[in-house]
Amino acid sequence: MQFLIRAYDGEGKLDKRMEVRPRHLEGMKKLNSHIISAGGLLDDDGKMKGSALIMDFDSRKELDDYLASEPYVVEQVWERIEVEPINIVIANEKR
Repeated sequence: MQFLIRAYDGEGKLDKRMEVRPRHLEGMKKLNSHIISAGGLLDDDGKMKGSALIMDFDSRKELDDYLASEPYVVEQVWERIEVEPINIVIANEKR
């Protein structure tokens, strides 16, 4: 199953995001086989305000297990997380 995850940082969490980011990226390396696409959401000034991920897991439970251990969740960087099933039809290797 493929999922679109939009995760929005809490107000004033940019410094905390940057502190936790190395652990988040390390976790992403371990989840590489589940990641279709991932990147930061930006505000109008180009500053990070959240994350957007498209991931593939066998079930929603596996996705929820990942989210429960995600450093941005554990460290309370992400305040709101939206998850929707998605059906990827076209995925380009490189832009």
